[in-house]
Amino acid sequence: MSESTSPYKRILLKLSGEALMGEGKYGIHPPTLTRIAEEIAELSQAGIELAVVIGGGNIFRGVAGATEGMDRASADYMGMLATCINSMAMQDALEKQGLKTRVQSAIKMEQIAEPYIRRRAVRHLEKGRVVIFAAGTGNPYFTTDTAASLRAMEINAQVILKATKVDGVYNADPKKDPTARRYRTLTYMDVLKQNLNVMDSTAISLCMDNKLPIIVFDLGTRGNIQRAVMGQQGEFGTVVGAAETVWA
Repeated sequence: MSESTSPYKRILLKLSGEALMGEGKYGIHPPTLTRIAEEIAELSQAGIELAVVIGGGNIFRGVAGATEGMDRASADYMGMLATCINSMAMQDALEKQGLKTRVQSAIKMEQIAEPYIRRRAVRHLEKGRVVIFAAGTGNPYFTTDTAASLRAMEINAQVILKATKVDGVYNADPKKDPTARRYRTLTYMDVLKQNLNVMDSTAISLCMDNKLPIIVFDLGTRGNIQRAVMGQQGEFGTVVGAAETVWA
C-alpha cells in the first residue's frame, strides 16, 4: 500500500474490546492483537496518520454492570479502566512492530499514560506516531463510540473506521435473519430513524453535525483495514454519511 492510493491522510480507527478476544469469550487473545497491530503498522508505514480508540467490553462493560444493580457512574469508570488495559496491550503490540506509540488517557494516570491534550495528540500524529486514546471521554454515561467521534473531530480526522465482527450494517441481525440485507451506504438520518446498531445516537449526531463519515466493516478478514483506507469499502462494508441510502 502506498500513501498516494489512499483518499485519507488522517484516520481514527475504532476497535471494540470484543475484537481483541479473537475466538475467546473474555480478555485479550495475543495472536489477534498481533494481527491487528501488523495491519496498523502497514498503514503507518505508508504515511497514514492514525489514532485508535478501543472499547473495554472484553474486560468490563459499564452498561452491563449497571443492569446488574451497580451504580451506573461507578460501572462506567470501571469500563474506562478496562479501555486503559486494552490500550496498553495495543501499545505493546504496536511497539513490537517498530512503531512509535503514545497512549493518552482522559483520566489522569501519569505512570502509564500521557494526559489527553489535543495539541500534543496532533503533534504526535504529525511526527508519525500512533496515538491511542484511552478512558473514553473521561465521563460516565458516554460510550467509547462517542469518545471516538469526539476525538476524531478534535484531531481533524477525515474518517472514522469502525471495525466490528459484522461486514457492514444490516437492516436486521444477519446471524438470526437469513433475509437480512446489507447497506452499501447510509445517511446519518436513516441510522437514527431506523435505530440501526452502528454507534449510539450521540456519536452519530456528532458525526452528522460535522459531516464526518463512518466506515463500518468486518475486522475478522485480514486486509480489510487497508481496503477501507484505500476507498474500497463499498465492496465489503457500509459507509455512513453518504448522500443517499443504497443497498449492497
